[in-house]
Amino acid sequence: MSIVIVTGSSGLIGSEAVNFFHDQGFDVIGMDNNMREYFFGPEASVDWKTSQLVASLPRFRHKAIDIRDASAIDNLFKANGKNIELVIHSAAQPSHDWAAREPMTDFSINATGTLVLLEAARKFSPDSVFILTSTNKVYGDTPNSLPLYETERRWELDPSHPWSERGIDESMSIDQTKHSIFGASKTAADVMVQEYGKYFGMHTGVFRGGCLTGPAHSGAELHGFLAFLVRCAVTGRPYTVFGHKGKQVRDNIHSNDLVQCFWYFYRNPKPAAVYNIGGSRFSNCSILEAIDLIAELSGYEVAYSLSENARSGDHIWWISDVRRFQRDFPSWAYTYDLRAIVTELIEAAKERYGAREIR
Repeated sequence: MSIVIVTGSSGLIGSEAVNFFHDQGFDVIGMDNNMREYFFGPEASVDWKTSQLVASLPRFRHKAIDIRDASAIDNLFKANGKNIELVIHSAAQPSHDWAAREPMTDFSINATGTLVLLEAARKFSPDSVFILTSTNKVYGDTPNSLPLYETERRWELDPSHPWSERGIDESMSIDQTKHSIFGASKTAADVMVQEYGKYFGMHTGVFRGGCLTGPAHSGAELHGFLAFLVRCAVTGRPYTVFGHKGKQVRDNIHSNDLVQCFWYFYRNPKPAAVYNIGGSRFSNCSILEAIDLIAELSGYEVAYSLSENARSGDHIWWISDVRRFQRDFPSWAYTYDLRAIVTELIEAAKERYGAREIR
């Protein structure tokens, strides 16, 4: 019996991983206690996805375990031991703004929870592969010091800069920067996962995600910009753009393309590896460009307003250079470009929330 453990199993990346590895023939144990509802309210609840997974996947077991509960985590890992081949850790408190409200909660989930899982894996399944869904926020607001210039619909990086063509690589410093409270807690987790690879020789990997998205995303105002923006378009809900004139740029990677990365890494792990992973130059947009594309593909105009109050530590321009991962795993390739991503998000939002009349 080969087991994959997925934390945050009812969230965007977690549920994608559950489905994918179940399809590959693994038994999958998912951990999710619906903290997303606590963070962002009932509209962000993932209970709908938990019910869907339990009903549709015969070799999936759901556990409503808090990743901070060391006793419960140890018992789970001990019971399954060396049958655990892979741990995908995607549970997190994911919001800049929310983290500042409850720093202790944020750090206990993102940093301490990660350490609890690493220790359990080290004690009871030391040969397993351990993957962390990290974030580009480990670089803090350093990207904002790049030589950016403004165009009609987006910010861009000066073409003379070495990162202009391909995006930001892993050589960017994580020091002397404003991370946000969330970014600091994720940095602690990120570095600890690396350390368990280097110090204890575990098969750990860190994926520093750009804008992760897909139809399973329970998007909320404080997290999941593209899914929430589509939801606002489909339902007619007003959308507020915070800062940077709506021209801030994000690279967008579909959850399935990211989980495919996990699959490649699981089969040939590079201990303590760190990868920037996102849509790169292949799939990126500003918020204004996303609004334009949603209108083109759906017929729905987004009723949005611009606020001058940028979120603390927010990136003005982020595009990931994914070449380090591609060098290690040259067979991996994107399957979703931006148009395909947005089209799928629109159809999922219509099915889940209903669709208003197009005027």
